[in-house]
Amino acid sequence: MKLLIIASLILCLPLLAFGQKARKAFAYDYTVDDLPNGLRLITVPTDYPNLVALQIVVQTGSRNEPEKGKSGYAHLFEHLMFRGSEHYDAHQRDEILKKAGANDNAYTSDDRTVYHEVFSKDDLDKILELEADRFQHLKYPLDGYKTETKAVLGEFNKNSAAPEEKLFEVLRATAYQRHTYTHTTMGFIEDIEDMPNQYDYSLQFYSRYYRPEYATIVLVGDVKHDEALAMVKKYFGAWKRGNYVPDIPTEGDQKEPREKHVDWPSETLPLMYVAFRGPAYSDVKKDKAALDLLAPIAFGENSDLYQKLVLKEQKVDQLSYNFDDRADPELFFVSARVKDEKDMNYVRQQVLDTYQHYTKELVPQAMLDSTRSRGDRRFNGRLHRPAPHAADDRQAVRALRHDYSERYSRPRRSILCR
Repeated sequence: MKLLIIASLILCLPLLAFGQKARKAFAYDYTVDDLPNGLRLITVPTDYPNLVALQIVVQTGSRNEPEKGKSGYAHLFEHLMFRGSEHYDAHQRDEILKKAGANDNAYTSDDRTVYHEVFSKDDLDKILELEADRFQHLKYPLDGYKTETKAVLGEFNKNSAAPEEKLFEVLRATAYQRHTYTHTTMGFIEDIEDMPNQYDYSLQFYSRYYRPEYATIVLVGDVKHDEALAMVKKYFGAWKRGNYVPDIPTEGDQKEPREKHVDWPSETLPLMYVAFRGPAYSDVKKDKAALDLLAPIAFGENSDLYQKLVLKEQKVDQLSYNFDDRADPELFFVSARVKDEKDMNYVRQQVLDTYQHYTKELVPQAMLDSTRSRGDRRFNGRLHRPAPHAADDRQAVRALRHDYSERYSRPRRSILCR
């Protein structure tokens, strides 16, 4: 059977306009401190006793990999950063975290790599010392490096065994011809296979990007600002600023639709991605915020399209949308898993017609308001879970701004139907 992707022209939806006075979006007071070396600290005291969430956001993801043959290294470092450092090997690090009862992990995306932990406030000083050592003095031997490159290759192969992951990989490569979003966070397979031979380059990558001007530390929970700032200065103040700035190529204009088929080696239901190039994240411009509100209206479970294709006609058993916040223009795409291959063209046209419909027709104001309210409730709900703020993915994006939560919410609140 075939998997189908369509990457089409930039989507313009001029149906949503302005209005409304802003109200405070973030429930907690917080402080932002910029150290002389470029490191940023965001401290968010909350009412959760004895609990601290730490997040260290490195503004380096697969977007920062413009060199030919060198994709996937941001993700590789998500692995290597747990290999030990100058003063603490991997076993010592694990023992310290175990005694602290710390829950730590990391993830990589297109624009950032994020390291996060939750632990008792009494262990904050030691945890910051531990983190400072690996962010300034990471140390991994050649054999350990090669072990992690094999783990990354295994992860890539596992992901590629899933039709959804493989189709997304091809979607990216089809939609982007120049920009680094052309490869996924994992990287190109040929680059991953060559990673064991690139030990010296890995040291260069670390030296370029694991610098204070690329990093933001977020501390949330039972913390006091002055104490937190003093600890961060103590352990991270000597971290030397770098001077490397990557040359990220700009994606050119797309003149016509692009289409790609992927033959799958085993029996599986037909899968389709229909994508348009949307705007980058902005906390000033309203384009991205408008489309964020439109997406569930047009393609969510309560949408007319979902009701038609999934529930009434039952031609599709899965229908969803994806439109992440990215530093550069990102794809707004719809995924449909079709029950019968003969219905592929019909389903594709229904999706395209829905996109087109909202370039001409206004969303009813009541529907827009209810969609915005549901989104706000979900946002606020995440803020009231135990220590959620530093570990939440969207907060990682906003943590890079001084007034991130207010600036994120302002465009959403100011959108009206006109």
